[in-house]
Amino acid sequence: MSIHLLVLNYNGRSLLEECLPSVVRAAELSRHDCRVAVIDNASHDDSVPWLRCRHPQVDVIHRPNRGLCSFNAVLAELDSHVAILLNNDIRMADDAVDPLVAPLLEIDPSEPGCFMAAPLCWQSDGETYEGFRTAVCWRWGLVQATAHFPRHEGTDFQPDLTASAGAALAVDRRIFLELGGFDPLYLPGRIEDLDFAFRGYLAGYVARYVPESVVYHRGMSTFGKIYGVGGCDRLALRNTLLFQWKNLRHPQHVVRQLTGFPLRIARDVARAPWEPAATRLPFVHALVAAWAQWRKMRGQIVWPQRSRREERSPPLLRHTAAERAFFRRFHPRRMAAATAGGRPTIDATKSSLVEVGI
Repeated sequence: MSIHLLVLNYNGRSLLEECLPSVVRAAELSRHDCRVAVIDNASHDDSVPWLRCRHPQVDVIHRPNRGLCSFNAVLAELDSHVAILLNNDIRMADDAVDPLVAPLLEIDPSEPGCFMAAPLCWQSDGETYEGFRTAVCWRWGLVQATAHFPRHEGTDFQPDLTASAGAALAVDRRIFLELGGFDPLYLPGRIEDLDFAFRGYLAGYVARYVPESVVYHRGMSTFGKIYGVGGCDRLALRNTLLFQWKNLRHPQHVVRQLTGFPLRIARDVARAPWEPAATRLPFVHALVAAWAQWRKMRGQIVWPQRSRREERSPPLLRHTAAERAFFRRFHPRRMAAATAGGRPTIDATKSSLVEVGI
């Protein structure tokens, strides 16, 4: 089976030096036919010369800087069945590839097809759990995707479905393209992974969390340098609004927004006299930015597709039923209630730390 491991890079030569060897090693140790490539988003550091000198076996694919959307055009040109999509600040355990792609290679006509698989992700310290067993919840009228919900610790090592992934995921290439890939509405980035997973769920597919596959994430290594923590938070807030405007139609979810938004605006106004000018009225500014982005990008939005299971029902009813089912399935209480049997010990899950040089 042919598999591509694609690393997205922008001015990240030092990150490639730290992380790429683990990706190459994991590809070499897989039982599948794996090829590693770096998608370089018009870097102006020495990423490309360094790659050609130090890793000549790694393909370099040049693309304009369109964040995760760069994967869209690249996957359209490949012929592999499965692709693993990685940020340049991801390290992989030696044995990470095979369990991660296994759900995408299984064929069971009685089960919904798997379109995406997510590994267990530690932060780069190898001690702090980051995800990607993801739940979705509401907070003051806004959707929040999180792996750190109450009592998540008991099921972090339990295979399950997941509402989203993050900096590392494997996809069925054909289904990825069928769904439209990552939506440019969210450029330069944030929340587009949740949007992609949500569209997959509405189309009748499932995303699986595979804790047997382990990766390590440095986090905010590219976006943090460009936008800073505050800028990243503002992008996440803007894009959360765009996600909700684009995808949510269920009456209960509409009511949550209509009641939560005024409370957020009131909180912004009440805090404004004591906030620095640069951070004042964050929700109000996010609303303005989201509306401007919506008007700019509305002709390029990737809309959810018809579910194969409910294609005979009216479109709005079909959408709202699947939307509600998504939020019920991935509610934190349901995710926390999953059986935690078979959880390995902490030492067992971290046995590969030595393998990736942590």
